[in-house]
Amino acid sequence: MSNRKLNFFAGPSVLPMDVLAELENQIGDYKDNGFSMIEASHRGPAFDTMYHECLDLFRELLGIPENYSVFFLGGGATLQFSMIPMNFLGAGQVADYCMSGTWSNKATEDAQKLGKVNLYFDGKESNYSTLPDPKTVKPSDDSAYLYLCSNETIGGIEWQDWPETGDTPLIADMSSDILSRPVPVDKFAMIYGGVQKNLGPAGATFVILRDDMLERSPKNLTAYLNYNTHAPKDGLYNTPPVFSIWGVKLVLEWIKANGGAAGMAARASRKAGLLYGAIDGLSDMFYSPVDANYRSKMNVVFRLKEESLEKQFLKEAGEQGMLGLKGHRSVGGCRASIYNSLPEEDVASLVDFMTEFARKNG
Repeated sequence: MSNRKLNFFAGPSVLPMDVLAELENQIGDYKDNGFSMIEASHRGPAFDTMYHECLDLFRELLGIPENYSVFFLGGGATLQFSMIPMNFLGAGQVADYCMSGTWSNKATEDAQKLGKVNLYFDGKESNYSTLPDPKTVKPSDDSAYLYLCSNETIGGIEWQDWPETGDTPLIADMSSDILSRPVPVDKFAMIYGGVQKNLGPAGATFVILRDDMLERSPKNLTAYLNYNTHAPKDGLYNTPPVFSIWGVKLVLEWIKANGGAAGMAARASRKAGLLYGAIDGLSDMFYSPVDANYRSKMNVVFRLKEESLEKQFLKEAGEQGMLGLKGHRSVGGCRASIYNSLPEEDVASLVDFMTEFARKNG
């Protein structure tokens, strides 16, 4: 596709060309079945095979232990903001939350409507530009769980390591950096996220849940809101988001073919290193507002020192076919989302453009 733009949108985000080509090739007739996967019964063999191959790939690439359930739900990560406290925050208990930016803040606000919440960190004073040292994070007494968002797409900050929580369950929203690096899944009681940032087309939410957590879910929850409804059925209690899951399977195959989680981590480090190197190296023009210890490798947030030049920068970038570089409306500035699927040469092109822009306007 010769007219493809350079896609730096935060999500739904860029997908590998190989995946898009396979979707196009199979969309009308999936593997000579005479029907499309998106027309297949979710109780039929074509979907069943594809779905469980997808789950098996997920387990393989993340090294998910046997005592964890893996499945997909609808509702995005936003539904999980409510389901988590509904299932795991009992009466008289407290849950520990980190307010590190937009997405963890929304999760915290929903949990506060459902039970007692302790804030072990609130980044408001720093304008959500930093994180606590994981070594300093300790759960409160008798905590039901400790919650964090591993990567804040809007603020551009990312946990580089994880708190040690002992017997307290650790729960993480990994919507935007899942499979960008190896993760010690056994440190977590639950990992979840929307797939549209780093894994596939929008519509599905992955859930990785340690099985003992299911004992905590109250029996008076309605069916869809109870994890016990979904885990034993591999997420097939009701019709799943078929197209999105199919896309995820193809992206997982692409990740495996490109070195798995370790290969993605090396790829992310190269791309982020190149872009942050340009921001720091062109310091008369650009700067990063994010604590260097917690800079995201997925969402690179930066500003121009002369704010009046930001509109010109974004306009000229668009003319060069670079899309999605405008920062989120809540914070302004610029943001380049450089998820797994974004080619390294696209980052190099952005850096070349930044270098030339600084030369012309410096």
